[in-house]
Amino acid sequence: MTNQYDIIIVGSGLGGLVAGAKLAKEGKKVLLIEQHSVVGGCSSTFTRKGFTVDVGLHQIDGIDEYDEKMHYFEELGVYESIEFVKHGDEFYRFVNDRIDVIIPDNVEKAIKVLTEQFPEDEKAINDYFNTLLSVYKEIHSLPKNKFKLFLIMPLFPMLYPSIVKWSKKTVGEFIDSLEIKNDDLKLALLGNIQYYADDPYKLSMLYYSAAQGSYFVKGAYYLKGGSQKLSNHFAKVITDNNGEIILSHMVDKIIIKGKRAVGVEYFPKRKPDERNQAFAKHIVANAAVPNVMEMLPKKQKKILEKIFKDMEIAHSHYSLYLGFSKPLKEIGNKCFATMIWPPDIKTPADIGKSLEWPFTKRRMSITDYSQLDSGMAIPGKSVAIISGTDILDDWEKLSKDEYKKRKEQVTEELIERLEKLIPGVKEHIEWKNFATPSTIKCFTLNPNGTAYGYAQLPSQSTSKRPGNKSPIKGLWFASAWVFPGGGFTPSMTSGYNCALKILKEMSK
Repeated sequence: MTNQYDIIIVGSGLGGLVAGAKLAKEGKKVLLIEQHSVVGGCSSTFTRKGFTVDVGLHQIDGIDEYDEKMHYFEELGVYESIEFVKHGDEFYRFVNDRIDVIIPDNVEKAIKVLTEQFPEDEKAINDYFNTLLSVYKEIHSLPKNKFKLFLIMPLFPMLYPSIVKWSKKTVGEFIDSLEIKNDDLKLALLGNIQYYADDPYKLSMLYYSAAQGSYFVKGAYYLKGGSQKLSNHFAKVITDNNGEIILSHMVDKIIIKGKRAVGVEYFPKRKPDERNQAFAKHIVANAAVPNVMEMLPKKQKKILEKIFKDMEIAHSHYSLYLGFSKPLKEIGNKCFATMIWPPDIKTPADIGKSLEWPFTKRRMSITDYSQLDSGMAIPGKSVAIISGTDILDDWEKLSKDEYKKRKEQVTEELIERLEKLIPGVKEHIEWKNFATPSTIKCFTLNPNGTAYGYAQLPSQSTSKRPGNKSPIKGLWFASAWVFPGGGFTPSMTSGYNCALKILKEMSK
């Protein structure tokens, strides 16, 4: 094995994998180093007792003419090995003690369903979707070329009025502006807020519109067999094009020569004394930005700290993985994605306060893979995930015994809530495993146990979010921590855009 490369990538989350796949396919010599034993980060699966569960993916937004990933999926051969399974017509089901509504993943159908259930809010429902899609389409029609964007700046307010209006606003402010009469309708429209943030009054309206709008334009999908297949595909593109991937090795130092990043130091996780070095013209950090700072000498660390020091890290989440002796849809479950909210949440303002104890006061979602041909369980059985927003401090500060006891307590509470939704479901549980924010931090090394990078506040979103190119020469970012943000699609887009910028610089 040589130690000289064109590009070294630290981390194999989707951003790093897509960047590596594109660069390797363009003939560049790529080395990717991953601290875990498998590639993918949160885009991965694991199997226990015949049940395969997805670590991070619940739903992925559809492919449409506005979506960047359609282009690089075709370029990197994704459609040749990955099957995207549509959910049917439903996006998610929202349930609390007062309402039960299934929201379709199609604008016209969603308007019809919601108007039938909330006729007094017909105008507000139409306003919600008109605004959401207007912002969505404007975002995706922005020029990709910076020079073209500069040229149209004098006309920007006229060409992109929705972006201008909502660029500094939160989703909570948007919902409040609609003058919705029924508070439960507000909650239903925010039913999948945990995909993006822990509080609608902190979530950027532009980021929300870009993601949520995509679901309503082209639907919600799942990757047959789980998200590990997508990660494995990109890894195979790298190795098929003479790239190298090293697993179970930790990078703890980025080597600086002069003012430029020129290499990394790494070691096998089980043999930390076996130090290795590799060198390249470009270093791509797919690791969490706060962790990257710790890999740098003091001078370069301070440069990044000035940029990132005041940025807020996004929320974490818990996941209860469950294996059943029969498909949940045969027991009585209706939807792929069900959002169950406690009765104490009565208005959007209550959402950000709903991370209190006991756990019964918290929101939860159920992802039922038996609702479609997901390839996630042996025939006749099924898997599901109960998940929700969570806080690392509620777990990390516990003793070993306290941690174990709390996991058992929360597991039973969540199962009881599932039993209330689907009577008789408890007797069909064959396997269960509870993952906390501490679990996420352990396997991904992400601060705060987050899978989303920096929070998508209006002040930390869109153009104000740091981009791929760092102020340190030769050091790049490709992850959820930089533009365009957290989530499967944004992370992949970050990786692809990073590769394009590196290729442009290398061609000079």
